[in-house]
Amino acid sequence: MFRGNNPATVDDKGRLKIPTAFQGALDEYGPKFFVTSLDAISVRIYPLAEWEKVEARLAQVQGEKDLNKAKREFLDRTNFWGQEERADPQGRVLIPTLLREAADIKGIVAVMGKGDHLEVGKVDKVKDLMNKPLSVEERDSLDTLGIW
Repeated sequence: MFRGNNPATVDDKGRLKIPTAFQGALDEYGPKFFVTSLDAISVRIYPLAEWEKVEARLAQVQGEKDLNKAKREFLDRTNFWGQEERADPQGRVLIPTLLREAADIKGIVAVMGKGDHLEVGKVDKVKDLMNKPLSVEERDSLDTLGIW
């Protein structure tokens, strides 16, 4: 389980040093990852075992046109931006060039735990998003879940 925000650095070669706070969780998965995005604004880093669970859930989607369209769109985006990567011995994961350039991922970045994956974004963009208050609809949804 990945939780919290731990700033890290993406070096000139596009390698993200996975923060120490996430190393324990990553150690249980092994060195293979699927690095991708839905929007080329942030980067998602899934341990390969977790990504394979996503693919298994998607494989069950059949029949309904709207769900199949959403599945195709999701797979088109994640495969266009995505690439399977392996962590190097120093615990660094390469962000694919196409995605790194589109999302302008370099230097200091925010690395946030999202449960089954990590999300990486430019610190200033993440701060801007986090400084926006939750909408009434978002608060109502959280209230329905018993969280708000």
